[in-house]
Amino acid sequence: MSITIEEIFEQLPTRFIATAAVGLTKTLQWRITDAAEPGVWAFEIAEGAGRVIPGGVAEPDTTFTTTSEVWVGVADGSRDAMREFLTGTLKVEGDMTLALKVPEFFETPTDAETASAAEAEG
Repeated sequence: MSITIEEIFEQLPTRFIATAAVGLTKTLQWRITDAAEPGVWAFEIAEGAGRVIPGGVAEPDTTFTTTSEVWVGVADGSRDAMREFLTGTLKVEGDMTLALKVPEFFETPTDAETASAAEAEG
């Protein structure tokens, strides 16, 4: 993997699309289960902002459980989250409606690169 799980979570606040989460106060949580990079991270959405909480929270609204390989792929856009869910490599607990909206809350690296290129041309 060229990017680490920790780096992905450090980048989440800059990839967060606040306009997609207007009026939401929710907490998303990821549980990474493999030996390579195990851990728990939460992302709290409140008052139009988002922040990462290393170590997670006691009562998240939605929890995603997977391996670092799968999560890196989902985060960088090389893996489809729905396919991973359907094949059982990405498990979801809690608010399923919220889980389905998560892709709307974050730019993928491709989206961010496209926006940066447009600004540079602009």
